[in-house]
Amino acid sequence: MTESPVNNLADLARLRGAPELLPQTRDQLRQELNQAMATAHWFTIGVMAPSMDQALSALRNLEKSQQWESMELVDSPEGPGPVFLKANQRGGTIRIRIEHGLGEGILITGHGEDETTQSTTWGPLPLDFFS
Repeated sequence: MTESPVNNLADLARLRGAPELLPQTRDQLRQELNQAMATAHWFTIGVMAPSMDQALSALRNLEKSQQWESMELVDSPEGPGPVFLKANQRGGTIRIRIEHGLGEGILITGHGEDETTQSTTWGPLPLDFFS
């Protein structure tokens, strides 16, 4: 097996889609992500996925892993297709739209209490990262 080009969260930022990760890399990224997320007060989540079901599943696994309350789906496409899911923890809402040409993965943005704190985005993480 070849060595992964991803060694830390910063390495993910240059990628358009989530890479395959070795088990030890997943564990290392999970620890680093938990520490990084601990400094944020709330989150927005973007999920790029081949289908709405896959996007929602990835989000629900993230919610469960972080012990967050489930957010409410307020807008979704009527037909099938690749999607972009946008979830806002502060508002408790999820919106999904059809979007072609995206990569695949989970993007998590940590926000501070107000606009004076810089937001930080981590990812793209694999859709099954929180499974």
